[in-house]
Amino acid sequence: MSIKSPAGHTGLSEKVKTKLTEPPKYAVILLNDNYTTFEFVVKVLVTIFRKNVAESVQITNDVHRKGRGICGLYSKEIAETKVELVEQLSKKEGHPLKCVTEKT
Repeated sequence: MSIKSPAGHTGLSEKVKTKLTEPPKYAVILLNDNYTTFEFVVKVLVTIFRKNVAESVQITNDVHRKGRGICGLYSKEIAETKVELVEQLSKKEGHPLKCVTEKT
């Protein structure tokens, strides 16, 4: 038994189409400076971004040669957390390494 609405529709045969959109991704980017060591940047990539050593070296080379290196694409909250972790570790170890996010 179904209940009819004032317009005579039961609501049971109406199809609702909901289009789900994926949330935007944010790139986490390390920026070059003249003080942070190559080894420290590799350490950041391995420990915070879970990159293997080969990937870490490649990204670190991008930072050095191109002025920036993309560490990964994440949801906004995760990207912001990664930036905070980089800043905390950099400060703790006395490096001025900068990390930013950019919406993709």
